[in-house]
Amino acid sequence: MNESHSHFSDLSLLVHPRSIALIGASERPDSIGGRTFENLTAWSDFRGELYLVNPGYAEIHGRRCVPSIRRIEQAPDLAILAVRADAVLETLRECGEHGVKFAIVFTSGFGETGEAGRAIEAHMREIAASTGMRIYGPNCPGLNNMNARLGLCFSPAWRIDQRSGPIGVATQGGGLGRAFIQAMDRGVGIGLWCSGGNEVDLEVSDFIYYMAEAPDIKVIVTTLEGVRNGPRFMAAALHAARLGKPIVALKVGKSAYGAKAAQSHTAAIAGVAEINSAVFRELGIIEVDDIDEMIDVASLLSRAEPTGREQVAVYSFSGGTAALASDMIGLAGLTLTRFAPQTLQKLRDTLPGYAAIDNPVDVTAEVLVNAEVSHAALKATASDPNTDIVLVPIPVEYGRTTTLLGASLVDVQREVSTPIVPVWMSDRTGEGHRTIIEGGLMPMRAVGNAVLAVKRFIEYGRWRTRFDSAWVPLGAIASHAANMGLSEARTKALLAKIGIPVPNGCVARTADEAAQAWRDVANGRGVMKIASASITHKTDMGGVRLGIASEREAAEAFGDIHANGLRVCAASDIEGVLIEPMLPAPFVEVVVGIHQDPVFGHVCTFGLGGVGIELFGDVSRRLLPLTAQSARQMIEETRCHALLKGYRGQCAYDVDALVAVMVKLSDFVVRHADSVGELEINPLAVRPQGQGVVALDAILCHHGGEPAASQLPGGPFR
Repeated sequence: MNESHSHFSDLSLLVHPRSIALIGASERPDSIGGRTFENLTAWSDFRGELYLVNPGYAEIHGRRCVPSIRRIEQAPDLAILAVRADAVLETLRECGEHGVKFAIVFTSGFGETGEAGRAIEAHMREIAASTGMRIYGPNCPGLNNMNARLGLCFSPAWRIDQRSGPIGVATQGGGLGRAFIQAMDRGVGIGLWCSGGNEVDLEVSDFIYYMAEAPDIKVIVTTLEGVRNGPRFMAAALHAARLGKPIVALKVGKSAYGAKAAQSHTAAIAGVAEINSAVFRELGIIEVDDIDEMIDVASLLSRAEPTGREQVAVYSFSGGTAALASDMIGLAGLTLTRFAPQTLQKLRDTLPGYAAIDNPVDVTAEVLVNAEVSHAALKATASDPNTDIVLVPIPVEYGRTTTLLGASLVDVQREVSTPIVPVWMSDRTGEGHRTIIEGGLMPMRAVGNAVLAVKRFIEYGRWRTRFDSAWVPLGAIASHAANMGLSEARTKALLAKIGIPVPNGCVARTADEAAQAWRDVANGRGVMKIASASITHKTDMGGVRLGIASEREAAEAFGDIHANGLRVCAASDIEGVLIEPMLPAPFVEVVVGIHQDPVFGHVCTFGLGGVGIELFGDVSRRLLPLTAQSARQMIEETRCHALLKGYRGQCAYDVDALVAVMVKLSDFVVRHADSVGELEINPLAVRPQGQGVVALDAILCHHGGEPAASQLPGGPFR
């Protein structure tokens, strides 16, 4: 990955400024400048220098106010701009030239409005580049540092948004970010919220990188409408992964509707949903589908580090609720703990005979009115040596019973390290609900939500065990040249040169050559295909004939195929007709394709071959470069892996040869990344164990000159 893309500035003086200039400060309490002033002075614990800038005031609430940033002798670390849109550029220029290190721009009316606004943002980037000042915004809600009790924002909610904690939040949309922030009312502790708005300079990637190194942040949360710079985003995510900081991401713009809304909101590139999701998985980013799921997953990750081998215990005062939770755990593919003998004995000694002591534990509501018994039973469950998470579904608000249970949850959690996960299922909250939250636990809202959060938690632990911290993605490589294609014949010649097996083929330009070629290569039964870079779907236009059994059939087929080709393209675009031997069964057809994503770079796709990839969508994806390990993981992630292993008594197929070909393709594209736009083998025939693979069809699209053009044509292709 290009290192110039992945340079990150130190944001310490943005997050913890020693001095601040509020430009556009105001006495009017409902103005942006007035609310920001109040947040900084009344509701923050800022102990540095605060300078007020506004030519309309000599003082504000007894504090001196100057007409320009230039009147401040020592340039502040941070300038906050609460000024009109038409004053933003000049104000930024003054700040940058005066030596301000960071500027937060609240003002909207720029890139999100159209071309004219984007042109102004280009000038903002020029100011950042020429002065070295970093710009946060415009069109942003500011920055909230809850752990330092510092509100660099104009929100009237700042005064109550101050439950500090280990979760860092980096968002592109202010509303979704605030939706997450207000999970504070459910007990979620949040340390820092950065929301860069239009991201004219600083972007989500910069905030993720900073949070990866911040000692007070354990988990990073992000909402994305688009990834502007793929290499920077991947570098930030990998930095977090290497430092053991999980990232939980909500990506909007997955559907055509959502992508359009995202484009009009922050002018972000929504990207292709499948590619985004594949990249997230590879980088260890936990992708969630809504804010509720994000809250649950992040809160669980902030409490423990998963191993990927977690087993779950269920503890409830309702038998039906315990059964429901156990059912959902099973359906999610998770494992219920088998309690150790000493746990069962402790529960037997503690609970009456009518309670269910084997996992799930049903203590019944009657038992829970005894605080001592409730505490002992829950502690025995959470102390079980085989148990890694305790799920406590609470179906109803039940007065004293749920209050005592809430107190037990809080007290036991202080005594054990195993995470206890309460699930408050009722719409009615009460003292028990408050007890849980005030005690530092976060009640989830539904059993299904909780089980999904546990599943995401465990899956992240499994990813950590496979993570190759030395791997670096190839990244996006700009190419402005138009895509041009190679014919199947020429693509196969190239594949042969790099050591990928292809059929022994020959391109005929006349019927007589076709008859001769059949005699030379067909070995009794041949396949004939139109050879043209202009024709991708050969079967659809009558460009393929199978089972050619004689020279006469070959000559006749040539005439038909060539005539069909002339109906869809010029004669000069037809190289001839490719004749090859038909491959004898058995074999499994798969597809291996590499294409260039404009945001993240070259991506490899693997799946069932032929039309199966379109019909079933059974595919896996990885960024380049592939390793033997990642290629094998790609294969194992698909359902067609069952066919390759030998399904229901069939023979096993040569997966080792398949892995080798995938790595060879990856290595070739990496060497020619600036010219290869797409390279696909479909189908690639995987033969029985030890017999290798054969590329039955292939296509390459390139930018400008052909990759390894000096090697073409060659071999049996003529």
